Amino acid sequence: MDNTQNADFGSTIKKEISDSNSAVATAAVQKTSVLNKSPDKLINQLPSNKSLAHKSLKYSAGFWFVTTLIGQWLFFYYIMGFYGSTVINNNMEQWNVVLGQFGVTPYRAEDFSGNLAFAAHAIGAGIVAFGGALQLIPQVRNTFPKFHKVNGYLYLITVVCLAFSGFYLVWIRDTDPLGLPEIGTTINGFLILTFAYFTVRLAIKRDITNHRRWALRLFLVSNAQWILRIGTFSYLVTGNMLAMNPAFGDPFFYMWTFGCYVLPLLTLQLYFYAKEKGSNRINYAASGLLLVITLLMIMGMIGYTPFILNIVSGGPISL
Repeated sequence: MDNTQNADFGSTIKKEISDSNSAVATAAVQKTSVLNKSPDKLINQLPSNKSLAHKSLKYSAGFWFVTTLIGQWLFFYYIMGFYGSTVINNNMEQWNVVLGQFGVTPYRAEDFSGNLAFAAHAIGAGIVAFGGALQLIPQVRNTFPKFHKVNGYLYLITVVCLAFSGFYLVWIRDTDPLGLPEIGTTINGFLILTFAYFTVRLAIKRDITNHRRWALRLFLVSNAQWILRIGTFSYLVTGNMLAMNPAFGDPFFYMWTFGCYVLPLLTLQLYFYAKEKGSNRINYAASGLLLVITLLMIMGMIGYTPFILNIVSGGPISL
């Protein structure tokens, strides 16, 4: 072997040793960096764990939406089958026959404007339940954008009328002193008008992300009548299952009739926060809360569905 070959061989050996030392140094730096990170940061950086937390939130929200969709359309069937039918057949006295069992007599003889306002308020709630659910279905929104726009305007007009008819029924028609339910209805009406304003304003500005957020808030407050009923029956069903002997005089009903829309709004805000932050813990907390609320909704629907079916069919009513 001549001197040139020896030089080349030596150069190759030095290069390999240098590359090996560089790789070892890089691995040492990476190991030190990993050891210096907190366990929470390491957990959040695991792709599988982060993906699982994201999917947990996504599927919990989907479960809530499907449950809400079914409940809303059952509510629409009840509203049209009972209130719509009695208005068409000029048999509004039937309201008192059914609702009078619960201390409510909305029909008043020779009070055309008051009866009309109550009918519009009740039927409007049914229209909101049906049309609002359609607005939230991504496939409908993306495939039929013109329908989404037209249905959105009809929905907004209906919820605004719903708010003002609620003001009339509480502040003008009802001569009794205001209680917590009436104050809660008034606050709900102002929230409807406020959320509707931001929903329209952001749509005009093409701020679609925030438009959808305010539309979801509007969806919740404008469906307070449905939320009130589902929550009431959920309390009765779960209370009986747990042998708690629930009754309409329980403190829960005073709080629920006053602010049944508060819990849904807070849960929605937690969902938004979880999507923004992306933290695994927050995602799991939000998905867990959504899951519990959805299960309670299902319990309420189990109790409420036979009740409304009996009302529509004219069958016996019992709780």
